[in-house]
Amino acid sequence: MIKELSTNENNPPIPPLSKEGVSAACPPLEKGDILVVSPPLEKGGKGGFERCLAVRERLIKDGVYINWRVSPEPFCISKDELSFIESLGKYFYQFYKASNKLYYESVSGRQPAWVAGYLDQGKPQSLVEYVRMNRMKGLLPGVIRPDIILTEDGMIASELDSVPGGIGKTGSLGMAYSSMFGDNVAGGSEGMITGFFNMLKTVAGTDNPVIAIVVSEESKDYRGEMEWIAKVFREQGVMAYCVKPEEVIFTEEGLFVKNTPPIPPLSKGAASATFPPLAKGGQGGFDSMLKIDILYRFFELFDLKNIPKSELIIYSVKKKKAAVTPPYKHFLEEKLLYGLFHHPALKEFWVKELGEEAFEILNRIFPATWILDPAEMPPYGVIPDLKIGERPVFNWRELADATQREREFVIKPSGFSELAWGSRGVVAGHDISQEEWRAALNSALEDFPKTPHVLQKFHRGRHVEVNYLDETSGEIKVMKGRVRLCPYYFIEGEEVKLRGILATICGLEKKLIHGMEDAVITVVSGQA
Repeated sequence: MIKELSTNENNPPIPPLSKEGVSAACPPLEKGDILVVSPPLEKGGKGGFERCLAVRERLIKDGVYINWRVSPEPFCISKDELSFIESLGKYFYQFYKASNKLYYESVSGRQPAWVAGYLDQGKPQSLVEYVRMNRMKGLLPGVIRPDIILTEDGMIASELDSVPGGIGKTGSLGMAYSSMFGDNVAGGSEGMITGFFNMLKTVAGTDNPVIAIVVSEESKDYRGEMEWIAKVFREQGVMAYCVKPEEVIFTEEGLFVKNTPPIPPLSKGAASATFPPLAKGGQGGFDSMLKIDILYRFFELFDLKNIPKSELIIYSVKKKKAAVTPPYKHFLEEKLLYGLFHHPALKEFWVKELGEEAFEILNRIFPATWILDPAEMPPYGVIPDLKIGERPVFNWRELADATQREREFVIKPSGFSELAWGSRGVVAGHDISQEEWRAALNSALEDFPKTPHVLQKFHRGRHVEVNYLDETSGEIKVMKGRVRLCPYYFIEGEEVKLRGILATICGLEKKLIHGMEDAVITVVSGQA
């Protein structure tokens, strides 16, 4: 198990914490445990208090702190759980590759036409035509972040995100906790920064790309963490800038960004294999404008009409004047992909493309999901595997009369909507009244033409405990709650690598887990 060792070599091993400071995730030191260097915890949790302050100060300095509860340690999971999460990366990437193939085979007639019909529902024709261009077909996301719920029966990946927030936040947290707990933090101190850079190099096709991280107004809450990433890159000699869409400069030669601020000189010996030195005679960092090699798209496709210069960016990509990641593929950002995965008519396709092992693992961790299509069912039609109690469901509106116990489902927008991220549009059936549930169901069915919704089985997270700093009292307290783990996988060359895990713990009274102010947010480490 991962334990702590006082930084004072004359001190004995740290005894178990008092009830006020105990963490069920990190139990007392036992013989044979792995020792981790961290500040000593003093009586009353003072060591934990000092750690929390150090973490918060680091986050504020990096510009990524948004007023959540700070823990004095990482959230601990077992080594087996950590290994399993690490192994999931290649399966998620296979799923994206197979989903990509399914869409294009549906378009060409080799798979049912209704597949592409669902995925294109409510999308502008210009975007549909763009993704169907031959040169776009092989493009896949470079970052994958699932939302993993730890339940009593194992792990559930409730969603997959290929345009995730939290990269900078997880990177800053990783550095903060690694300075106290060493390499036992999943991904290590610089895992997120290294993985992100290696992914961008892969997409750009060059070892020393000019990087523009473009953050829209709609995504402005994440600008701080992206600016921090760009700053860290520049400190390592990489030409990287976080800009607004309107700050991208277009010419027929490509996309450009102003070199502001100039790249600081590398300190002696600062060059590394991850961040190579600037090539002699290269762009060097002192030109007034730099030609962008890779543009990281941190804006949602539903917001394209509000993105300045979005058409010019697309034009440059079509002309191969710059690379963009994540690719402009709406169908890979739809939650209804889970519904297609569980559809019995497509099982043969998924097994063939994924292989038996990957299919079985994903079938176990992807929650049952259905596409809320209001189309009329024939009299003998039944919705596959959907039941109210023990009764099969023949019509979506039958769900409106389900009891509170029977409606342990969530309704959520599939994608391409301002309500499709951050739990904004999620409705938990067992957490609202019968009338509210009926209204939510009817609204989702009525919205199908422009914004398809999905129905998903709800899985309750298991109970965990976590230490946190109560800023009112200045004490380290224990919160009982449920946890969501967000692993970040980066496609680096031919490999899919886990580079960090963000843990969000919310109190037991919360039905949905997300980054609210009274949540505890930390990173993850693994026990032996």
